[in-house]
Amino acid sequence: MKIALDAATTLPEDGTSGTLLARVWLPDAGPVPTLVRGDDVIDLSRLSPTMATLLALPHLADRLAGAEGARIGGIAEIVANTGLDGRDPAKPWLLAPCDLQAVKACGVTFASSMLERVIESSARGDASAADGIRRTLQAEIGSDLSRVKPGSEQAERLKAALVERGLWSPYLEVGIGPYAEVFTKCPAMAAVGTGVEVGIHAVSEWNNPEPEVVVVVDPAGAIVGATLGNDVNLRDVEGRSALLLGKAKDNNASASVGPFIRLFDATFSLDDVRGAEVSLRVEGDDGFTLDGSSSMRLISRDPTELVAHTCGPHHQYPDGFLLYTGTMFAPTKDRGGPGKGFTHHPGDIVTIASPKLGRLVNRVERAHEVEPWTFGIAALMRSLAVRQLI
Repeated sequence: MKIALDAATTLPEDGTSGTLLARVWLPDAGPVPTLVRGDDVIDLSRLSPTMATLLALPHLADRLAGAEGARIGGIAEIVANTGLDGRDPAKPWLLAPCDLQAVKACGVTFASSMLERVIESSARGDASAADGIRRTLQAEIGSDLSRVKPGSEQAERLKAALVERGLWSPYLEVGIGPYAEVFTKCPAMAAVGTGVEVGIHAVSEWNNPEPEVVVVVDPAGAIVGATLGNDVNLRDVEGRSALLLGKAKDNNASASVGPFIRLFDATFSLDDVRGAEVSLRVEGDDGFTLDGSSSMRLISRDPTELVAHTCGPHHQYPDGFLLYTGTMFAPTKDRGGPGKGFTHHPGDIVTIASPKLGRLVNRVERAHEVEPWTFGIAALMRSLAVRQLI
């Protein structure tokens, strides 16, 4: 299926009223950090050459209100040229809105996805066994763990009871235990943006999208904004062993982020992140469709708590980082027959949307067949040097 993007559906529902940052590829220069101001996209590279250094500036939203820069083009024309299908390489297009920042992710932060992780671990990666295990677990411990505060005395009592019944799992340890799961999703510069392909490793026969809110954190550890993300996951690979997390999570184009970073300002705050509603839609060439939605209100650990588990005296990020806050929706709708569950087919179109963050759209392909990642940190430094920005 082809990807067709337009500004009306890519932008947040309130349009450009918020402070929206985008990273744009200029064919004659390279990547530049930009500000969406009304219908225009403004080059901010003279204010700051990278997104990482831009997001480290104090009082950034206020500074951007009067920031000057060259107009790159209209947001409508740039969005329309962002999708791989029919892109004119001589014109600008959107990239993932991050560059030198670390890209981290949290797992098992929602009760529903926590149970799915326990299920895939118990199934040892066998999708056909998942449905039976799901029914057994729900009968034994119920499906609502959302009221259990991680690390609490109640959580410790539940852990003891589940261990006694042989139902404990590493996923429950990070789901209701004292320590959050935090892992590296991809190297800096490896994330892809909207309108392009996301990669599924060819060895996987059971995989899924993971729609998430991604918080943007400055070098001091403060959350300064948010965006959307697809934490593409191989359920069969991770299900065989939690030690295969890297293979399940970090492959070519397996981290999708965008379309914009929305900074905190008078129109958008951390409370908007805490209350964000996120929707997922998957459309396949085989006529299959899947729709789901969830709310950040159901998260078991506040975003600030997840950030505190990621950085602090124990770990610094001088270039800042992006943090996937955890999947809210684990698809289980059967595809290809009863009891077979959901898995991606190449060509699936995945749309992740939230009213104040816009819409992130990607097409699924095998990881070895997506556009190769060749523009890394060294290439960025060379590009900035040629432009006399460093």
